[in-house]
Amino acid sequence: MKLIVGLGNPGKEYENTRHNIGFMIIDNYLGDVKFSEKFDGLIYEKNVGGEKVIFLKPLTYMNNSGMSVVKAVNYYNIDMKDILIIHDDLDLQFNTIKIKSNSSSGGHNGIKSIINNLGSQEFNQFKFGIANEYKDNVIDFVLGKFSKEELANIDYSFLNKVIDTYITEGVVKTMSDFN
Repeated sequence: MKLIVGLGNPGKEYENTRHNIGFMIIDNYLGDVKFSEKFDGLIYEKNVGGEKVIFLKPLTYMNNSGMSVVKAVNYYNIDMKDILIIHDDLDLQFNTIKIKSNSSSGGHNGIKSIINNLGSQEFNQFKFGIANEYKDNVIDFVLGKFSKEELANIDYSFLNKVIDTYITEGVVKTMSDFN
């Protein structure tokens, strides 16, 4: 069983913001499905290639994402190596990705919250680059909306392949293929 978490902030005002790329990737991957509200988040269960996968979008706001994640991990008794957190990364060029295993927060408050709540950083991260050229104004940048051009250039079919590879082949193969 795997847990895939897309990070973001709930509410219309946060739709299509850079910080919500985790929600956006999960929504695109799953398509039009009906999430259940559980673990202070939105949850959806699906079998992919014979593997049970739990998808979670925490509703606790980014900086408290760990509160939702730890509830799901404890309920399903999920091993750290079977967790994938999808989130934005300021240090990667826009529309590039990096898959990491057992990595620090890199200053990302959502990841800090998850590490603090789980008491571990031994989970996997799927980082999506949002390239901050405006280093002085980080909060406004991450909470700002993607431009129409940026939205049009997000290659969801590629991102979906990354998720499929993680589910069916594991994190080592995913890192080898996509990093």
